[in-house]
Amino acid sequence: MIRRAALIGLGTMGPGIAARLSRGGLDVTAYDVSQASVERARGMLDLAGGVLDRLDIKAPGTGAGSVRFVETIAEAVDGAELVIENVPENIDIKAQTYRDIDPLIGPSVIVASDTSGIPITKLQAHISHPERMVGMHWSNPPHIIPMIEVIGGEKTAPETVATIRDLIRSIGLLPVVVKKDVPGFVENRVLYALLREAVDLVERGVIEPEDLDTCVSWGIGYKIAVIGPMALLDMAGLDIYKSVSSFLNADLSNRDDVAPMVLEKTAALKFGIKSGEGMFAYTPEQTKALQARTGAQARRGAAHPGRPGVANVKRCAEGRPVRGVPPVGCLCEGCLRHQDGVAAADESARGDKPCALKPFEPPVTGRPISAMTI
Repeated sequence: MIRRAALIGLGTMGPGIAARLSRGGLDVTAYDVSQASVERARGMLDLAGGVLDRLDIKAPGTGAGSVRFVETIAEAVDGAELVIENVPENIDIKAQTYRDIDPLIGPSVIVASDTSGIPITKLQAHISHPERMVGMHWSNPPHIIPMIEVIGGEKTAPETVATIRDLIRSIGLLPVVVKKDVPGFVENRVLYALLREAVDLVERGVIEPEDLDTCVSWGIGYKIAVIGPMALLDMAGLDIYKSVSSFLNADLSNRDDVAPMVLEKTAALKFGIKSGEGMFAYTPEQTKALQARTGAQARRGAAHPGRPGVANVKRCAEGRPVRGVPPVGCLCEGCLRHQDGVAAADESARGDKPCALKPFEPPVTGRPISAMTI
């Protein structure tokens, strides 16, 4: 069983990955070329650990592992049985990283890439012993979302895939083995198909962005949170799907480039929350509140990993029923605090008036609801 892992590249995902691995009992050495990224990761590590505490994710009987930040890549990989590459999504940067670590590790050390979509077969061309390279695609936030894709390239040994699959299971997460090494793997291919159609509908003036988000989060989202697409086909009936898809598929977006609306916004440096404006505009206060609510929703969704059919009826802080699977109905501040276990016994969290929201009704915030529920 793997007990020592090196994490190369911290960025957005690194702190959460390190926190989840160490909570699963692994000793992690973490490295990044950017000192700013290291300092940010140090601060985020405790926050991620606090989230794991609130989710009641316990260390194994052997005890929790550790996270140690080091100053060189050689220190990071020394003694590691697994090296997770988490550098920017650029094949040249990744290739250089593999060249750097290659002479420092033995042939039995597994090298796993957290790439979001570069085929593993392409990455294997830049490392010796390609049979030990595998894709290990975490989802953001990695310390909360339990599913991890495992992808073998053309030269990946079956034992390598099996080892990573078993490791993921051993720390209480959900491995999904992707059978073919296709760009984007599975999660992102499905997501980007949805995003392509969503952007196209907004760009053509079919619907306003806010209304599209409501439609997806509180329509599709409710179904997909409980039952996956393949089972949904059976629930709806393949005869119905055949009938509707026979005319609808021809009208869906099939563009193979980037939508003009996205190109215009990125050219104007409107990247989204990180720049203060994207599809929507954000004040610093709205950004902070949005990120807090996103994390709160994700934490509640992680409360029942592997139990997609669960629908435990609970009462929120204002006495309204709340489902045990995401998306959760009430997002008022009192309910959020209560559901997250923050001041759960604090009557001030409840307020003097009943919650204004009906069960499962999106809150009126002036912000896109989907951003709060992803």
